[in-house]
Amino acid sequence: MARDRPSPYDEGGGFLPPYCIETRRSLLPRSQDREGYPIGKALRYEICRGALEHPLGTTKMLTILNISQNYYIRGGSDRYFFTMGEVLQKQGHRVIPFTAASPKNEPTEWERYFPRGADFEHPSALDLGRFLYSRAAVQSMRRLLRDIDDAAPKTVDIAHFHIYYGKLTASILGVLKQAGIPLIQTLHEYKLTCPVYSHLSNDKICEACAGKHFWRALPKRCNRGSLARTALSVTESYVSRRLGAVDKFDHFISVSHFLRKKMVEHGIPEAKISTVHNFVDVSDFTPNFAEGEYLLYFGRVHQSKGIFTLIEAAAPLKQVPLIIVGDGEAMPEVRRQVEQNNCEHIRLVGFKQGDELRELIAGSICTLLPSEWYENCPMSVLESYAYGKPVIGADIGGIPELIADGVDGFLVPSGGTEALREKLLWMYEHKAEAAEMGRIGRRKMETEFNADIHYENIMNVYQKLL
Repeated sequence: MARDRPSPYDEGGGFLPPYCIETRRSLLPRSQDREGYPIGKALRYEICRGALEHPLGTTKMLTILNISQNYYIRGGSDRYFFTMGEVLQKQGHRVIPFTAASPKNEPTEWERYFPRGADFEHPSALDLGRFLYSRAAVQSMRRLLRDIDDAAPKTVDIAHFHIYYGKLTASILGVLKQAGIPLIQTLHEYKLTCPVYSHLSNDKICEACAGKHFWRALPKRCNRGSLARTALSVTESYVSRRLGAVDKFDHFISVSHFLRKKMVEHGIPEAKISTVHNFVDVSDFTPNFAEGEYLLYFGRVHQSKGIFTLIEAAAPLKQVPLIIVGDGEAMPEVRRQVEQNNCEHIRLVGFKQGDELRELIAGSICTLLPSEWYENCPMSVLESYAYGKPVIGADIGGIPELIADGVDGFLVPSGGTEALREKLLWMYEHKAEAAEMGRIGRRKMETEFNADIHYENIMNVYQKLL
């Protein structure tokens, strides 16, 4: 087991809040950390007993509106929405959520302000209108801001957005700007430059719209092959731009350098966007450095995730157990291919979460992400490392920013069946080496992608606007 690294806020067994850290820092060598583990870089903090300076230069605690479409976890961006809020609250900031109302939502004292969003499962004509502009969201936001002003000695300092369109819509941006509140958005996908958010058209990478010519999606029917769906997505892209989805924001946070580069290529001002990678709170993850027994894919079962490339690569390796966790529209075809090729070594276990998923990751040799689309900063990679497991990932999107090839995993060409098969077999035949790779991955999470460093990075962005 890896020895726990003390927090930079911990001195002599006591706890020092982040504003007690002196601003002097020095970089450790890029090749290794203090204990010899290869890493990209690590920050060495020098504790100063007398320093009481907040990262923003004051002891002021902020009031932050945390805005997203869901107050329940449906995907990775929802998980980040919650964990980022928890990190800010732990540091003493006041975090107020604002999302769409839903029976799936977690309970919160702020739910009385949550407006009704468009119903995506059984949409009516009114829902189509709500998808473009939500009068209910505007009214709820005005009421929330009014009540905050009346109840507190200070108003909102920052509005931090995540995925908000569709249910809340860009209609609320004007209300916040009129109130003089700085707006920040963490970009989890490519919505600003692609009407279907993914730069995919019919499961192939596409940049035809070039960040602004959204009408080009119509003949390609980019949204599930449907002209009607694509027309609605195109309309929403133009409407949200008109309402300020780019211009009204003061700053954007990209979760990968790759995503930031794409945004700049397609017209987002370079000075208006910074990169802050996702993170994991390693204290929530108990690593397992024991040698695993199988390879593991967990995530959405979809062609863009490289699932068919994975099946093709793994099919001949009858001695290599592979477990596929998840569900999605490609599952019927995946099941057919597994049965047709007599792949008894490939188990399809369906959707898992909680303890079941944790146990599956902990028992694996490594995890797999053979994507064939522009992944950003996939949480599956960070979580695998947090559990002490190496990752085989495709060299596409932001994945190469997370995996050090040959150190804590392997990078393979996206769509490259032979290269993927070679690394699957290597992991199975070199379990001890794979376990050491996992140990290095865990150390990377502790030194580069932890909550403390993420908090400081977010505070640095906030500081630009306050």
